[in-house]
Amino acid sequence: MIAALNPISESLCFGGKVGFYRHFSAICDSEMGFSVYQPPQAQSHAVPVLYYLSGLTCTEENFTIKAGVQRLAAKYGLMVVVPDTSPRNTGTPGEDKDWDLGTGAGFYLDATVEPWSRHYQMYSYVVEELPQLIAEQFPAIPDKQGIFGHSMGGHGALVCALRNPEHYLSVSAFAPILAPMRCPWGQKAFNAYLGANQEEWRNYDASELVQRGQFNQPILIDIGTADPFLTEQLLPEVFERACAAVGQVLTLRMQPGYDHSYYFIATFIEDHIRHHASLLT
Repeated sequence: MIAALNPISESLCFGGKVGFYRHFSAICDSEMGFSVYQPPQAQSHAVPVLYYLSGLTCTEENFTIKAGVQRLAAKYGLMVVVPDTSPRNTGTPGEDKDWDLGTGAGFYLDATVEPWSRHYQMYSYVVEELPQLIAEQFPAIPDKQGIFGHSMGGHGALVCALRNPEHYLSVSAFAPILAPMRCPWGQKAFNAYLGANQEEWRNYDASELVQRGQFNQPILIDIGTADPFLTEQLLPEVFERACAAVGQVLTLRMQPGYDHSYYFIATFIEDHIRHHASLLT
């Protein structure tokens, strides 16, 4: 069954097409938005697909507008799909109370605690429902997909890839939350969405998941040394130690003077697109 898709806008860009779309998500039981960049190569044949997960407070627009990814996706022949960061306007009590919980802060997990559990199922949405929709509606090669993201989305990208190495051939991240069980952002979200059982938390913590040793591709991570969240929220040293313990190939680049912004992402985006293209094409 082909899902109903509502196009919001479509624009030519570097010989390809940027589109914004909405659809009803059965998994999230709400309307969801996403963007797709189809490179010019997609006009003649199916292409690999790269998913980008955004950070706290973002929508599908931020990365699509600010990062300059379209020129590079056209160059390397990659489709780029950007989902929203959470369901919106669901009527869930408290969803608009805090900027780092609820709307814009789905944390790419499947909530198990009420009132969040009805709609906040972003892990299954990203891993299962959205790829199925993309495969049905766009010229994507379903078995050639990669994933990357920023901050909360970097956390999400690593979790999705580490838990599903058979689905993702490549993964990278900008300033990801690497040990959410140990940082304030992660602890707040996990307590609210998953409850007090920390064994369940481990399923959404990259530093825990990588110790399972199932991901056989190299991981690329960039973090700015002037990132205001570096020491309290990102904790790259925890992930680096976990990778070393199991022999996971990791390129962790600490970029001098860069912060947490889209200026940082735009500076190093080509390295990430090249990393994914080398594994997907």
